[in-house]
Amino acid sequence: MKIAVFPSAAEMSRTAAESAAEILRTAIREKGRAAFVAATGASQFAFLEHLTAAQGIPWERITMFHLDEYIDMPASHPASFRRYLRERLTGKVPIGTVHFITGDAPDLAAEIRRLNAIIAATPVDAAFVGIGENGHLAFNDPPADFATEMPFIVVPLDEACRRQQMGEGWFKTLDHVPRLAVSMSIRQILKAAHIVGTVPDQRKAKAVQACLEGQISPLFPASVLRTHPRCHLFLDAASASLLKKETLTRE
Repeated sequence: MKIAVFPSAAEMSRTAAESAAEILRTAIREKGRAAFVAATGASQFAFLEHLTAAQGIPWERITMFHLDEYIDMPASHPASFRRYLRERLTGKVPIGTVHFITGDAPDLAAEIRRLNAIIAATPVDAAFVGIGENGHLAFNDPPADFATEMPFIVVPLDEACRRQQMGEGWFKTLDHVPRLAVSMSIRQILKAAHIVGTVPDQRKAKAVQACLEGQISPLFPASVLRTHPRCHLFLDAASASLLKKETLTRE
């Protein structure tokens, strides 16, 4: 893992997007195609803005998956991650193939089987991720399942995760936040050739500290990123504010 800290969230997001764009361009030059996984949430706003503005990416040769989606939520809902990605990513660049998670599918088990079969046959070049206030990776809240080989799984959302969604303004009250979601599993995220993590804001500082300086443990799901040889974590001064100097120089 490489860790980079920037004075501002704006500079962090721009540099992370440049790194992500180069991964996609390189994959296409070398293989003729690329595939990536997109994260959502407030931490990804600026990152996606810069990524969609990047030059020289032949989007039509790219396949996109996304990390998670609420169960039983229509794509028209303001908090739906399909809506989020259509507004901030797929509606801005002509991605060749898009595999959304249909969280409100009439047969959710069949939808998960469909996605699992597709991603099992698709080498993923990059996963673009964030870290939750509770240390979650995608919607794998603590204690996360580090063992399952299933690419997409149904997960419960803990109260800290649900409070974060409300705090970011996606829901009016905690009772409105769903309790279940479909999430890409930990092991599937780690199968990506590269991982680009973008984590701004002071409210993430404790989670960043726990995941980078504590034990690698299901209790701190994003700590598993430290095991990935090509994970590049981008932090701003606020999210990195509790880290020790030796952590910042570790690779």
